[in-house]
Amino acid sequence: MDPNVAAMGTALWLGILTSISPCPLATNIAAVSYVGRQVGSTRAILLSGGLYVVGRTLAYVVLGAAAVWSLMSVVAVSSFLQGGLHRALGPLLIAVGLLLLGVLKFSMPSFGVSDGLQSRVDRWGVWGAGLLGIVFALTFCPVSAGLFFGSLVPLAADSGSPLVLPTLFGVGTALPVAAFAVLLAAGAGWLGKALDRVQIFEIWARRITAVVFIGIGVYETLRSTFYLM
Repeated sequence: MDPNVAAMGTALWLGILTSISPCPLATNIAAVSYVGRQVGSTRAILLSGGLYVVGRTLAYVVLGAAAVWSLMSVVAVSSFLQGGLHRALGPLLIAVGLLLLGVLKFSMPSFGVSDGLQSRVDRWGVWGAGLLGIVFALTFCPVSAGLFFGSLVPLAADSGSPLVLPTLFGVGTALPVAAFAVLLAAGAGWLGKALDRVQIFEIWARRITAVVFIGIGVYETLRSTFYLM
């Protein structure tokens, strides 16, 4: 398979997995349902879901591109990326895989919707969904932080793709959100059934991804560090 195609597919999958992980999934549904509840019509719910998707995707694109461009613009870091990133990529993938399995754990400060933000969203109506998308995209939990900073950013830097891969990651995070907005517009019953299935799918998807990451990480470590493969 073409390495560029594989990198693009990986970025898209990392975005989807991020979006359906428990912490981001809860904020995604809460944001869409909150704005939809404020405006109260099917069309407004779909519009708010679309704006939330745009805001969330834009935040990831800007943050990812800025992180990759910053890494590539520093001479010392750029030299490391050209010569040493392959050696660091293996252990990094192993660490992310262990994080997805729950073997490695770390805590991050939790953020909620402040009274000021809630008031602003209320004033903006459906347009406030875009603001929530940006805010919640930047509110990382351990799993989403590990997938974004531990997997996507190194992958984009290694591929020399500071814009395309973060964009695909953002689109990946947006796909489940768009589906939830449609289901929410169709009725809460549909949303509840879909949520139960997504939670089951997320468990197995996260475990399979973790095993794949660990396997690739071990391979890359043996190949690039110990030259055994």
